[in-house]
Amino acid sequence: MACLDLTSLFLMLSALLAVTEASVAQFTYQGASAPGDIIIGGLFPIHEAVTTVNTGENDFSPPQRPNCSKFYIKGLSQALAMIHAVEMANSSPMLRRLNITLGYRIYDTCSDVTTALWAIQDLIRPFSDCDSPTKSSYPVQPITVVIGTSSSEISIAIARELNLLWIPQISYASTATILSDKSRFPAFMRTVPTDEYQTRAMVKLLKDNKWTWVGIIITDGDYGRSAMESFVKHTETEGICVAFKAILPDSLANEQNLNTSINKTVDIIEKNPKVNVVVSFAKSSQMNLLFERLLSKNVSNNKVWVASDNWSTAKDILKNVNLSDIGTVLGFTFKSGNVTPFQQYLKDLQSEDKMSNSFLNEFLKETHKGNAAKAVQELLKNTFSDMVFSIQMAVSAITNAVAELYVTRQWNTSTPIQPLELLRQLRIVTFEKEGVKYKFNNNGDINLSYDICLWDEQEGHGKIAEYNLSNYSFTFTNKNQSHFENVVSKCSDSCQPGEYKKTAEGQHTCCYECLACAENQYSNHTDADSCSQCDTKSMWSNDNSSKCQPKTYEYFEWNSGFAIALLSIAALGIVLLFSLSALFFWQRRSPVVKAAGGPLCHLILFSLLGSFASVIFFVGEPTNMTCMVRQVIFGLSFTLCVSCILVKSLKILLAFQMNLELKELLDRLYKPYVIICICTGLQIIICTVWLILYRPFKEKVVQPQVILLECKEGSSVMFGLMLGYIVLLALICFTFAYKGRKLPQKYNEAKFITFGMLIYLMAWVIFIPVHVTTSGKYVPAVEVVVILISNYGILCCHFLPKCYIIIYKKEHNTKDAFMKNVYEYARKSAEKIRGLNGTEPRSKMENSVYIISNPSLVPEEEQVSEPKIDTTP
Repeated sequence: MACLDLTSLFLMLSALLAVTEASVAQFTYQGASAPGDIIIGGLFPIHEAVTTVNTGENDFSPPQRPNCSKFYIKGLSQALAMIHAVEMANSSPMLRRLNITLGYRIYDTCSDVTTALWAIQDLIRPFSDCDSPTKSSYPVQPITVVIGTSSSEISIAIARELNLLWIPQISYASTATILSDKSRFPAFMRTVPTDEYQTRAMVKLLKDNKWTWVGIIITDGDYGRSAMESFVKHTETEGICVAFKAILPDSLANEQNLNTSINKTVDIIEKNPKVNVVVSFAKSSQMNLLFERLLSKNVSNNKVWVASDNWSTAKDILKNVNLSDIGTVLGFTFKSGNVTPFQQYLKDLQSEDKMSNSFLNEFLKETHKGNAAKAVQELLKNTFSDMVFSIQMAVSAITNAVAELYVTRQWNTSTPIQPLELLRQLRIVTFEKEGVKYKFNNNGDINLSYDICLWDEQEGHGKIAEYNLSNYSFTFTNKNQSHFENVVSKCSDSCQPGEYKKTAEGQHTCCYECLACAENQYSNHTDADSCSQCDTKSMWSNDNSSKCQPKTYEYFEWNSGFAIALLSIAALGIVLLFSLSALFFWQRRSPVVKAAGGPLCHLILFSLLGSFASVIFFVGEPTNMTCMVRQVIFGLSFTLCVSCILVKSLKILLAFQMNLELKELLDRLYKPYVIICICTGLQIIICTVWLILYRPFKEKVVQPQVILLECKEGSSVMFGLMLGYIVLLALICFTFAYKGRKLPQKYNEAKFITFGMLIYLMAWVIFIPVHVTTSGKYVPAVEVVVILISNYGILCCHFLPKCYIIIYKKEHNTKDAFMKNVYEYARKSAEKIRGLNGTEPRSKMENSVYIISNPSLVPEEEQVSEPKIDTTP
């Protein structure tokens, strides 16, 4: 396509804007200008591609400027925005009061670095060469500042040239992070944020939506590679993986190379079906070709395209495809302002007297075949508020800096402002735009927030959120995210709570398998990288758990069924004790009670009361105090009980198988209460030593799921000694009682003592192995069961038979019945001795008679003189 005569076009546009009168001689190659006290250079992409002029293989003539192709209406709109902004500045009270004006010289970069460098040579020519390449007879006024360009790669190239002369450059769209380096680009400034902020915002968007498996497409060059480097850096920090990186050629002139790269990118996208989110820093024309090729190959349209500022507002992409065929487009755009005045300015171009001028013929022919109204509509369609706002900010910064310099000079305009002088002022100038004050930072940047727009076929580009650079967060203005909230872009399905990700060696960290957390480990969120460890001292968890459970304290609780049953039995025993005590006190003078021991019965009942009461301390949450009290109360009370029974056993021993001389001696030594005190005192000593040196204590036993609260006896030896002492007394009782088991049937204590001690011994013999082998909260219950068995054994064997006689066999509870029973026993014994034909020793007979005559065995009222029993054959 032949290069458009932009000289004529820009001359006409300058005339239409009524900025000043300009002749054709004032235009250099592909440029337009207007005079002023301060000349601003402008670099805009009026075309998208160039065609290199071939001068022959061996032609060493000087290089010629390339021809521009592919008219770019968006670039023309940007150039008109600068012209309009300059016009508005010149009409402002600020410059009018100072009687100064701004002029401009605008060039077409053709989206090409080489062409832009040619333009820079023209712009800075007055500083280096007096000869004009146009051979113009008109003087060319030097530029003081440059606005442009949109491409970071071109801005990097021309910035190096402008740095040599300290000419300030203000870009309205170049976002490469490298340009913030003032050591390399001291004269560069811009009115937009750097790609560092944009890539960070993009990664934040990906993270918020849990898109961890994404692709990236860039245009080859400094801008694209810098953006990709920054993007990848932030994704690695946030745990997001880049599945593929597609790089498209920077030049659009070589269609074969471009088509090859587009086809390769389509193949990459098709081979990665799980990548449903693609971030693109490519050019809008390249994205248009990519979408058309994806549509032709019927690649899934359920994708989210995150568009950089490079093409986020390029509405012409939807010229040959429908948005529904593409998927969802989320675009990052620069902060915009009120562009209504500029839109009105463009609409004014439709008037017949302006659009009919011959200098617009070629522009009209390229757009809508001479239809001025449609041409203007095309310009309006390709006008983007963020770009216009950024350009206006650049002009506003220059206007304020120039005005402050002239004020500083005290209105002296005789000496022109030098570029370095203006650069210094621009770095510190504060200017206002739509009521908001702005200032370049130390890097020469003005960091505004980003707008996130959602493409819509009917409404165009609707703003849905704003990204705040101060706190790196999104503020959604439109909560309707139904277009992309259900999109999933992950290499592997999410690991659920209770699982963790395990990545195979050599794979992306986003490609993994989900494994269940082990016991006492947990993960409480999706896609956990590892499982956290529970504090096993107080927490626990099963495998595949999403949280740790607190370990409950476990002990023999009051409300457990077993405890209630045991306590009920103990309570019943206490009630029975009081009933028996009342009954025996009422019948204290009866032969049965006196034969059972009289006052000793009440002492035994009292000791059993202590033993029953000790059961209470085995139930409930243990404390150091209850651990000590429960064993001591049981040990002392049961020792007292067995000591009383021992005294009764000794009485029986005195009446059985002993000669009369020995019986008389033992009878004198037989002191019941002294014996009881001695036996009980020994147990008191044992318990005292135990409590002082090895006292029982409460202990927390950490188990897999519970914390067991239990009592430790302090010393197993002392615990065994305490129990062993009671067992020893019980064995003595058993032995003594067993020898007297043949005493008179109705009043025979020996038989019941024998059974009582036998039950006790059997219970504690069973208790020892059970107690040793049992663990858990029911260990105290084992001892409680043995205590209850022992207590009830004594009650049943010692007291219930007596109660039966007292209540139901009252005729046996008389003096006569008692004496009759004794004499009957004596008579039978005498007959048995006679039956031995005199061969037995006389001691046998004496033992029989002793039962009757011994006052310790016979109740006081029933004691009589020794009967005269005939023992002769």
